[in-house]
Amino acid sequence: MSRVVSLLPGAALLCGHGAFCRRVVSGQKVCFADFKHPCYKMAYFHELSSRVSFQEARLACESEGGVLLSLENEAEQKLIESMLQNLTKPGTGISDGDFWIGLWRNGNGQTSGACPDLYQWSDGSSSQYRNWYTDEPSCGSEKCVVMYHQPTANPGLGGPYLYQWNDDRCNMKHNYICKYEPEINPTTPVEKPYLTNQPGDTHQNVVVTEAGIIPNLIYVVIPTIPLLLLILVAFGTCCFQMLHKSKGRTKTSPNQSTLWISKSTRKESGMEV
Repeated sequence: MSRVVSLLPGAALLCGHGAFCRRVVSGQKVCFADFKHPCYKMAYFHELSSRVSFQEARLACESEGGVLLSLENEAEQKLIESMLQNLTKPGTGISDGDFWIGLWRNGNGQTSGACPDLYQWSDGSSSQYRNWYTDEPSCGSEKCVVMYHQPTANPGLGGPYLYQWNDDRCNMKHNYICKYEPEINPTTPVEKPYLTNQPGDTHQNVVVTEAGIIPNLIYVVIPTIPLLLLILVAFGTCCFQMLHKSKGRTKTSPNQSTLWISKSTRKESGMEV
């Protein structure tokens, strides 16, 4: 129960009234502002040919310092569901496509009642939480687990498939979800997106967080340098023009005075004649 209580306040930082309020983007690493809860990444591929096997998904997460998703309890399951709902909002173009999670079975073809007990988390978690769909796991040659994500599918005998678990052949191609240790940092993170499209790329659409006073100042100061230079050039140009006009006025003043005196003298001479 203590784990449930500690997770939900963290969820409230990003969720309001049960909905995930921060925009979740495919391939973006999402962290909590309290730095106490895990970070997650939803890796969704529009192209079926770009989706990956269980082992490829596992290696992709580990190459970024994470693990393929393990779920500790129902609260964490609901949090992931909220993130997937946000990911698939209308207009995003994201629809059907199951997600690998880190649960798998190392047995060889057991079909007995003991089969469900053989599943374990690839990150070593001892969590006993399960969210199997009706009649799952089917065992046999299906040893790796996906979270159903088929929003357009009609409900089956056990109800909607959405977000429940199913075992599948490990070489099948799916999307995947990574899980990372909390970002332990006392300052607000600054996000730098790396945009790529290859599933093997370790920076695939991942938001890398950098924190600290100096990085924050750098990101504020650097963009203002061109503006400061422009203001400086404009100020210098104005000063130069004002100085040039001032010198021109000083040189013409004596000539104007001389011309006035000269005209007056000529008129007086004409009157005397």
